[in-house]
Amino acid sequence: MSIYAVGDIQGCLNPLRRLLDKVSFDPASDQLWSVGDLVNRGPESLETLRFCQSLGSSFRTVLGNHDLHLLAVAHGIRSPGKNDTFYDVLAAPDCHNLLQWLTYQPLMFESHGYLVVHAGIPPIWGRSKALKLAAEVSEVLRDHRASMFFMHMYGNIPNTWSDSLTGPDRWRVITNYFTRMRFCQDNGKLDLKTKTSPDRPPAGYLPWFKHPQRKARKHKIIFGHWAALEGKPCGHNLYPMDTGCIWGGPLRLMDIETGELYHQE
Repeated sequence: MSIYAVGDIQGCLNPLRRLLDKVSFDPASDQLWSVGDLVNRGPESLETLRFCQSLGSSFRTVLGNHDLHLLAVAHGIRSPGKNDTFYDVLAAPDCHNLLQWLTYQPLMFESHGYLVVHAGIPPIWGRSKALKLAAEVSEVLRDHRASMFFMHMYGNIPNTWSDSLTGPDRWRVITNYFTRMRFCQDNGKLDLKTKTSPDRPPAGYLPWFKHPQRKARKHKIIFGHWAALEGKPCGHNLYPMDTGCIWGGPLRLMDIETGELYHQE
């Protein structure tokens, strides 16, 4: 069995299919892990969801910010924006089935010695706390509180974690860490506006993975989200997967056993 991780697909199904052909991916024996953002911006959001769902137990993903945005629109909380390209999902006869499947994907998972998350893990959380908080939000998404979650999901405040946070504020900041984070301070304070490359941080901030006392630094983390990283090495035990496929770059696939990388435009 081989296990491959793939970067942000964002509705770009053709490059994914070519990558899987390149490594002779067999869903009967192999696994594919995704760092989230299965949909939006690209041309084939519907086909991407259908393909990933069809892989059954050979496919695992976490939720990215674009996936959550699709779910919020489907809940009637937001209208699609001018740059959104998931209208085909909302109009599909199997929309309900696909979105229910998407809702049951986690914000983070651990397998084979790796932690998989969309944006990253803030320096203030270790492995156990991150997994616990991710599971907390997943539970909210799957019960009667889901509409309340999406109603309050958008926003940058609070921008710092506190154990005393409750309700929508708590859910929002947890979700922002896992799905939107790039730069933060060592106490976890987020800057959610800056999207530049990691060598141009706002004053007083660093990329989340550059904080020397980061609590999860001993754990292998596979993540996406930050296209400006261009997939370049960013430190020990860190595996950046977003190589900007939607912005003209390639899509990245990694064999998690060998570390070999494959790319496809």
